Amino acid sequence: MGFKRRDIIRMLPMGAILPGPILNSLAGSTENSIKSSFPEPQQNIDKLYENAIVIDGLVIPRGWDKDSFDALAKSGYTGFNISLSSGSLNSAMRSLADWTKRVEKNSDRLINALTAEDFTRAKKENKSAVMFGFQNATMIEKSIDNVDKLYKAGTRWIQLTYNQRNLLGDGCTERTNAGLSDFGVEAVERMNDLGIIIDLSHCGRQTTNDGIKFSKTGASFNHTMCETLYKDHPRAKTDAQIRAMADKGGVMGIICLGYMIGPDPGGETTLETYVDHIDHAVKIAGIDHVGVAADYAIQGLEANGATRENWYEPRLTRFKPSYQVRWPPWIPELDLPERYKHVTRVLDKRGYKLGDIEKILGQNWLRYFRETLKS
Repeated sequence: MGFKRRDIIRMLPMGAILPGPILNSLAGSTENSIKSSFPEPQQNIDKLYENAIVIDGLVIPRGWDKDSFDALAKSGYTGFNISLSSGSLNSAMRSLADWTKRVEKNSDRLINALTAEDFTRAKKENKSAVMFGFQNATMIEKSIDNVDKLYKAGTRWIQLTYNQRNLLGDGCTERTNAGLSDFGVEAVERMNDLGIIIDLSHCGRQTTNDGIKFSKTGASFNHTMCETLYKDHPRAKTDAQIRAMADKGGVMGIICLGYMIGPDPGGETTLETYVDHIDHAVKIAGIDHVGVAADYAIQGLEANGATRENWYEPRLTRFKPSYQVRWPPWIPELDLPERYKHVTRVLDKRGYKLGDIEKILGQNWLRYFRETLKS
């Protein structure tokens, strides 16, 4: 009988997937290794969160300021992916340069994440690792050579399409469902060769399927939700897609936006609804392929100044009705910097093992980065 990739991972010894510093900490060795993130029975779940590697699959960094740094200090984040300007190659390169300078200027708090080891180093040094990427591939323009330029400037993840069609393929709200173009397949191949993560979060159904199929490494859904729990939403992924993603080693980050995970952010859609999506993703993909992702500012939407006028109403014209944008878009517990501490508590109440909670908080992303990014 053959084994799926996610089944093999479950049978591997911990040393095959966890970085050295974590293993050292579990053994209680060396002063410089990370403190064990598996608490003794008397320690509470918040202590586990404090010691865990916590990685957010997507943060929107627009308007990054002192409030952002203050929120980051409260969040417990070990690292996060940020979404930069993808309008053109020039704007993308400017955004990459701006964020490179910001990280250098704040080297006491931030690390430019180019490899998985930058996340483990960030944990040891009490900093946050920032991985640069894009929610669209429009900045590649018409030349595969531009993928190399973006990589050299620090890019480590690219979402193949946003909602609409681009030169690589169809987005999730495009009228057609054509999948990846020949140019898109070529771009995926080059991204694989360099060590750039293939993200499929906003991709159309066939583009998602093609992205998983044509990528030599596992593709990610760095901020999405389960179609089984939110029927017919264009941003949701089917069970078949979640299973195929996991079989090739990818990770699915469950998005924190309330209107993305349930029909009524102001009422029935709650923190429990969010964890329902984690539960379902774990059931389909396996415990080694599920993570967390905000898709908004570190401090949260409300604290970042989102209102009906400047956030909700513009989206009614930018997004098709199938997006089902609602106000307010957030779940209160997830609209705080400490959002994943609240998630950790619910996972604990639902009976998740401590090591499995750690996987969801960040170890799964870390394993995926180790397998996908070049050293």
